[in-house]
Amino acid sequence: MNANFLQTPIDYLKGVGPNRADLLKKELGIHTFQDLLNLFPNRYLDRTQYYKIGQLQQTNAEIQVIGKITHLKMVQQQRGKRLVATFTDETGSMELVWFRGHKWIKENLKINVPYVIFGKTNWFNGTFSMPHPDMELLEAHEKSIRSAMQPVYPSTEKLSNSGITNRVIGSLMQQVFLEAKKGFSESLSKPLLEQLKLLSKNDALFNIHFPKSQSLLARAQYRLKFEELFYIQLQLIRKNLLHKTKIKGYPFPVVGDHFNNFYNHHLPFELTDAQKRVIKEIRQDLGSHAQMNRLLQGDVGSGKTIVALLSMFIALDNGFQACLMAPTEILSVQHYNNIIELCNSLNTSVELLTGSTKTSKRKEIHEKLKNGSLDILIGTHALLEDSVAFKNLGLAIIDEQHRFGVAQRSKLWHKNEYPPHVLIMTATPIPRTLAMSVYGDLDISIIDELPPGRKDIKTVHRFDANRLKVFRFLKEEISKGRQVYIVYPLIQESEAMDYKDLMDGYESIVREFPLPRYQVSIVHGQMKPADKEYEMQRFVKGETQIMVATTVIEVGVDVPNASVMVIESAERFGLSQLHQLRGRVGRGAAQSYCILMSGHKLSADARTRLETMVRTNDGFEISEVDLKLRGPGDLMGTQQSGVLNLRIADIVKDSEILKIARTYALQVLKEDPNLEQPQHLPIKQTFAQLSKYKNIWNYIS
Repeated sequence: MNANFLQTPIDYLKGVGPNRADLLKKELGIHTFQDLLNLFPNRYLDRTQYYKIGQLQQTNAEIQVIGKITHLKMVQQQRGKRLVATFTDETGSMELVWFRGHKWIKENLKINVPYVIFGKTNWFNGTFSMPHPDMELLEAHEKSIRSAMQPVYPSTEKLSNSGITNRVIGSLMQQVFLEAKKGFSESLSKPLLEQLKLLSKNDALFNIHFPKSQSLLARAQYRLKFEELFYIQLQLIRKNLLHKTKIKGYPFPVVGDHFNNFYNHHLPFELTDAQKRVIKEIRQDLGSHAQMNRLLQGDVGSGKTIVALLSMFIALDNGFQACLMAPTEILSVQHYNNIIELCNSLNTSVELLTGSTKTSKRKEIHEKLKNGSLDILIGTHALLEDSVAFKNLGLAIIDEQHRFGVAQRSKLWHKNEYPPHVLIMTATPIPRTLAMSVYGDLDISIIDELPPGRKDIKTVHRFDANRLKVFRFLKEEISKGRQVYIVYPLIQESEAMDYKDLMDGYESIVREFPLPRYQVSIVHGQMKPADKEYEMQRFVKGETQIMVATTVIEVGVDVPNASVMVIESAERFGLSQLHQLRGRVGRGAAQSYCILMSGHKLSADARTRLETMVRTNDGFEISEVDLKLRGPGDLMGTQQSGVLNLRIADIVKDSEILKIARTYALQVLKEDPNLEQPQHLPIKQTFAQLSKYKNIWNYIS
């Protein structure tokens, strides 16, 4: 069937009309026949079973019975009346009850004619009854296209109130199928259908809406989920391949003095095998003629900064400049300090540009960038301002890129004739399935081991009642010369309440750890930046032993001497936040600890989060649990979740299908990058359609 039929406006479907069309568009986003077909059921009522009245159990389940109405009566009740019918089969009798619409129902019911009734049963005074049953004459029931497994479609209150019930949507669906006459074009190639034993497009669509049996429904769901994920992967992989062939990058053939001098004489520690592997992958990308587009994942403390610096040295060795952009001032200052320290004895010029850089300094930086005397620029969004012009930017490194919008990132690309090579770094481990979907167009490198000498952080969960024991433990650690973080949740909606929690906590800490023996710093979002910096510095220098803070310190503080992280009201934090906070300790050689404090009342999800933190330090395992708990949309935030507006697949539950879809998409594009072979014609046509009507997925990255 040609695609134009499917793009017919929904207003033209028999049984719709202007008012219904309006509601379907507003409430469910159904504008075309295609949109209606893609409204997949949420669940199904199993109408394959017919029960005998004599077999009914007191379960309150939805059941289906064949029988006849033998008697009708009106019964007075406190408020108005109810209509009661006696319904019988050969094994017994039950009651059907209506509390409204009596007149119409009474006129239309036929006595002693076989009906199929469906609904929930109640047990009262020794008799089963079914209020407001779904009824159909047995003769009509046997003829109807509707299947035994009855679909239940997504709906809204407005639709139900306007009379667009589940049954109405079901009948509109029947109408589309009648008009289509089973003429839905096949969208997958014959080899794919055969290798994976998939249902045809016609059979899959029919059995998702009118399943003939449980097993056909399962096969239809598999086929449609595979197809949806296959086309997303096809798009992402094509984008990546296109990127490599079409978007030229500056080739960096030389690995010269900057890199070799630093690597051979100034490395502060031996690199891990994972770091060496990742640097090799980056060197290969930079040496090719295509623009690098790589995502570097590594847990907090895995040594991404060294990898970033070595990559920047390759750019410098080839006569180019490099920049590193971070989402917050604290984080960019930390990167700057780390890199300055590493470059201490080298002839490399490095500057920092943030919102608080003074005008005179800005001018100087702009000048040095333009004339090429500045090698590396580190900063925040300030790097994106139009006034920031590089002489020749060769490599852009973006830290925690999910905090930057797409438009912001593309500004960096346009600062040159060719786009610079791009390395995106994140300390937020991204579950494999999510990485395949959201970042499927990037090449991915993972640093999956910690530097030698780092000990795993011991994590425990303690209830508020054990607070005194916890305080005793903190005093022991401080007596060994260690430092401690105590973090309070910050939930934007209730800043006043959070501030009170923080101040109450601070006061009880100061009482428990009095001057002059103990010094306590406090940092929170309502302080002036200068005051915050002053308190942070006191802690960094070891002048204070305890830092009481809100989640401001989630990123950006590196104090190797801090060995204990206490997280108050830990049940109020998400998993990735807990993991990020825990990563603030364990940066020195001493054994570090993370103590999760909570009340006794915990939801099931909160309990799972705390148990996961105690069980493992593996960021990827934690991210998989997080994905299951929160779902993909929440995990990626709004900027990245466009690709996840899936119609039928679920990347958490269907991760196996996703892996298979990616494998086959890769295989198809390897054999036939432009989809020109005759067997790939259905894929080529469908892909062109999807790109034309971008309502299947939003473009990403």
